[in-house]
Amino acid sequence: MEQETASTAKKVSATSEVAGTERREAFGTAKTENLRDSGLWRIILPVVAILCCLMLLALPLIILGPLFAHSVDPHSASYHVNLLWVWIVMAIIEIVVAVVAIRGLVRVFMTQAGNYRP
Repeated sequence: MEQETASTAKKVSATSEVAGTERREAFGTAKTENLRDSGLWRIILPVVAILCCLMLLALPLIILGPLFAHSVDPHSASYHVNLLWVWIVMAIIEIVVAVVAIRGLVRVFMTQAGNYRP
C-alpha cells in the first residue's frame, strides 16, 4: 500500500514538472482572424429583439381585430350568433402569451447585449 502511494506521488510530481516545461502553441485561426468588436451587434441585437416582440404582439391582434369588428357589426351574419366573447377571450389569451414570451426575449437579448461592454 505504501509503495502504491509513493509511486502515485512520483507520477503526480513528474507530470506536473513536464506540464510546466512544455512549450505551448496556439492552434487554429485565432491568430489570423480579426477579433475586434465593432459594437454594431449591441445595436442590432436589441433592435431585432424589439421588432420580434412587436411582431409577436401585433400579428395575432391584426388577425383578431377584423374578426372582432365583424362580430360587432349588426349587419353581419355572425352578429346574431354572438361570438363577441370568443374574440375578447382570444385577444386576452394572446396578450398574456405574448407578454410572457416578450419578457423572456427581453431578458435573454437585452441583458446579454449590455453585459459585454468594451
